[in-house]
Amino acid sequence: MRNPADACHIAVPARDLDAAAHFYNTLLGCPLARRRDDRVTFDFFGDQLVCHHAPDEPAVDRPHLYPRHFGVTFRSRADFDALLRLVALREVPVFRETTTRFAGTAEEHSTLVLTDPSGNLLEFKHYTDARMMY
Repeated sequence: MRNPADACHIAVPARDLDAAAHFYNTLLGCPLARRRDDRVTFDFFGDQLVCHHAPDEPAVDRPHLYPRHFGVTFRSRADFDALLRLVALREVPVFRETTTRFAGTAEEHSTLVLTDPSGNLLEFKHYTDARMMY
């Protein structure tokens, strides 16, 4: 079983490593773990995110949230709200503004979707009832 000190490993393509570093480190505040010629690794909200250099990865004109995206489901509303303030302050590119899904049901949650420079979509959520996180 997973120890809370373990980190989930996420790998995504990045057409430009400098742009990825700017987005994840400078804009989102994810600490830079290490940088190599072919990849850059971040502490992505406690998990390991590796952006692999993929200059030939085709650009997606109109990315779709489903089926490919990743992100964080915050247990604390205060942490979700702190991210919202950071996104507004640093003018982070937003793919889909904050919305409430499944309002009035047990699965009610707020969601925000960002897009990185390579078109990878990041979804951030907070469930009103934390028991619905999984």
